[in-house]
Amino acid sequence: MGQNIEITKKLETYIENLSKSLHPIQKEIISYNESLGDIKRMQISISQCQFLELIIKVSNSKKILEIGTFTGLSALSMSLALPEDGQIIALDKNTETNKTALEFFKKAKQENKIKTIIKPALDSLSDLKKENKFFDLVFIDADKDNYKNYYDYAINLTNKESLIIIDNVLWHGEVADEKNDDKFTNIIRDFNKYIKDDKQTEQIIIPLGDGLTVCRKL
Repeated sequence: MGQNIEITKKLETYIENLSKSLHPIQKEIISYNESLGDIKRMQISISQCQFLELIIKVSNSKKILEIGTFTGLSALSMSLALPEDGQIIALDKNTETNKTALEFFKKAKQENKIKTIIKPALDSLSDLKKENKFFDLVFIDADKDNYKNYYDYAINLTNKESLIIIDNVLWHGEVADEKNDDKFTNIIRDFNKYIKDDKQTEQIIIPLGDGLTVCRKL
């Protein structure tokens, strides 16, 4: 059986150089996040930007829900792939990072496609459920304590064959270390098992960035 190749930094750079180029504002967000210190880890990777753009195009998704926006890189990446009548509803609770994200959306001329809601995501998700909102794709990249709750809401806010994509499911590779008993490592392990046992979706874990689980609702 063939094995997955180890992705070194050198190989990662090679892949990036031969893959789809980023939009200038995507590059600007990445550069801005570099100035933020350790919190920059909240941004998705370049390979994930490219993957999200491509999967939205091939799936013909038009209505997207994002749970966790930070400074806007993932929302912008998805918005760039949407047709003019597509829309993203982006949920976050941080007013300051939302202001920054909105500035980037405007600079990229994508502000008409992206609506942000600033309050705890579970409150926003409850409201969306009451409004009978449905989405073609849900992207989850927020606080890990609530990953199961976000996934359950995503199930209720999507139709058959919709996609649910979750970031950080490999947790820096620590999920595979049986000796690691860290709180958040265990949360992600439990979450991964929760999805694996769920018969409402079929799923695959892709080792892009910090790991993406891609679910298709059955």
